[in-house]
Amino acid sequence: MVYVCYIDFCERNGLIVTNTWFEKPKRRLYTWKAPGDWRRHQLDYILVKHRFRNSVKDVKTLPGADIDSDHNLLVAKFRTRLKKIIRFQKRRPRWDLEKLYAQRQSMQETLEEKLSAIESESGNAEVQWNNIKECMLDTISELVGKVEEIARKQWVTQEMMSKMEERRKWKNVNNEEGRRKYRRLRNELKRATDRTKKEYLEKICNEIIEFQRTGRYDLIYMKTKELGWKENHGIQNIDIEDSQGNRIVGQRQVLKIWENYITELYDRPNRPETLEVEPE
Repeated sequence: MVYVCYIDFCERNGLIVTNTWFEKPKRRLYTWKAPGDWRRHQLDYILVKHRFRNSVKDVKTLPGADIDSDHNLLVAKFRTRLKKIIRFQKRRPRWDLEKLYAQRQSMQETLEEKLSAIESESGNAEVQWNNIKECMLDTISELVGKVEEIARKQWVTQEMMSKMEERRKWKNVNNEEGRRKYRRLRNELKRATDRTKKEYLEKICNEIIEFQRTGRYDLIYMKTKELGWKENHGIQNIDIEDSQGNRIVGQRQVLKIWENYITELYDRPNRPETLEVEPE
C-alpha cells in the first residue's frame, strides 16, 4: 500500500525515481540492511523532475561509507547546464551631439561664465570637482538636451512609445485597477497603431504614385524599400514561364531565364542607332 501511494505521488507531481534507471549489481541497489544482515531492502530514493531526467548520469549506493547509520549512503551524479538570465537594463539616453556642435559657441561662453564663478569659491578638490561636474551637466541639459528614443518603425510616434512605456508599467500589477488600466492602454494603443500605420502607408503610396507620374524610378525604388523590403531576404522560391510557355521553378533556371531575357532586351545590335526626339 505504501508503494502504491509513493507511485501515485510521483505521477501527480511529475517525478521519476532515478534509482531504477541504471542497471547495477545488487550491492549498489539496496539502501537498508536489517539487523543481523538477514534481509536487505531498497528504501531510499532520489526523485527528480521529469524535465531534468537526462541530467542524471548515475545513481548508486556506497555500502562501505561510514555514516553512522543502518542505511547505506545513496549518491547521484548530475550534469546540467543552467540557463543564463540576461537582465536587460534601460540604456541611458545620449546627448544630442549635432545640437552640441551647432551651439558650441554659446555653450562655451555659458560654461566659461559659470566656471569662473565656481573657481572663486573655496573648498577641497573633491568639492570643486563635483561643482564643475554639476555645472557642465546643467549647462548641457539646458542648451543641448538628449537624443529622443528613435522608433524602429517609421510610423511609430513618440506618443505611442509613451503609451507603450505606461502599459509596460501596468502589465505586472495583479489587481483590478492594474488590469483595467492595462486593458484600456492596450486598446488605445491598438487603435492608434492601426490608424497611424494606415496613414503612413497611404502617404508612401501617394508619393510612389507621384514619382511614377514624373518618371523618378530611382525614388520609387527607395520608397518601396521603406515599406519593409529587405535585401538580405534573397531570392525566394518563385516560378516563371520561359519563352515556350513552360513553368520553371528551379532558382538557377529562373536566373538563367532572366539573364537571357535581359541580354535579348538590351542587346546592342537591336538598339536603334539614332534616337529621334520631337521638339517641344
